[in-house]
Amino acid sequence: MSESSRHRRSASWLVGLAVASGVLAAARPLARVVRRQRDALAAADRRLLGPLAFVPMILHRAVLPLLRQSPPRAVRPDVRTERRAVPGPVGGPDVEIELYHPLHRSRPSGVLVWVHGGGYVMGSVAIGDTFCSDVAAEGVLVVSVEYRLAPEHPFPAPLDDVMAVLAWVLDHAVDLGVDPERVAVGGDSAGGGLAAGAAQRAHDEGLPVAFQLLVYPMLDDRTVQRAERDGEWALVWTPPANRFGWTAYLGHAPGDRTPAPYAAPARRADLAGLPPAWIGVGDIDLFHAEDVEYARRLRAAGVAVDLDVVPGMFHGGDRSSAVPAAEFRGRAREALRAAIG
Repeated sequence: MSESSRHRRSASWLVGLAVASGVLAAARPLARVVRRQRDALAAADRRLLGPLAFVPMILHRAVLPLLRQSPPRAVRPDVRTERRAVPGPVGGPDVEIELYHPLHRSRPSGVLVWVHGGGYVMGSVAIGDTFCSDVAAEGVLVVSVEYRLAPEHPFPAPLDDVMAVLAWVLDHAVDLGVDPERVAVGGDSAGGGLAAGAAQRAHDEGLPVAFQLLVYPMLDDRTVQRAERDGEWALVWTPPANRFGWTAYLGHAPGDRTPAPYAAPARRADLAGLPPAWIGVGDIDLFHAEDVEYARRLRAAGVAVDLDVVPGMFHGGDRSSAVPAAEFRGRAREALRAAIG
């Protein structure tokens, strides 16, 4: 498939998601939503704007089957992918993974266990193809996790799946040709939240994780109530979508009681001893405040943190082909190279 055809198919998929979200958004008080959306668009770096940024996302369980459709695959030609099923958590099913093998890799190499985004309720490994294959092309094995989704599978099922894959990678380091001392966990959005939770749980269970790569991670269920109280709005991942995602994942309303350990990583009191982190987020992302605060608390606990805040970038704005998005992705890969390269 040509690059232009792939872009057209991707655009069609994005527009389809936007239309589905727009139908649901119409059920909201229209004038208020339109005004908030207009103001949020005015604050965005226009170079990053794509179809999804223009339609407020209001999630509902009825449209999840549509939103869970995988986009067209977009793997680099110099990277080979391999689908496997590995043993899942105790009492749970096997977990499917996608391995991104660079055609040329020095062994043992570093390895990134990657967790895709999707608000805990949607997404698949396919949405991470571009980033994962770019990382792999630089000589790192990438293992992307096809974890179970809420609300059918609320916490701890998704995190259990990630931990099962992390344990499998460590147990099979020799066969995979990776260095068990150079294992990173990472993810974007909800995947970043799962990666942060996995880093915490790995620390408590004595599993070696060298680095955490957190791309606008979804860390704190209390953002739901704060955003609603303060009248906040954001592009793409909106406050109503955030409430839906957290409610589905936790199995109860967010913010009204303390979640179970690792469910909302920002709720952990003691962050000392966690692996070094790179945290990247836009300054108009709904998760900006919670991500900046998590970085501050990590540093206060003695954890090395590289915080990368991009002006005018909204949630998922890094998926654009514009220069600021490409530079943001490049800095994430650079941080990963420095940690496990």
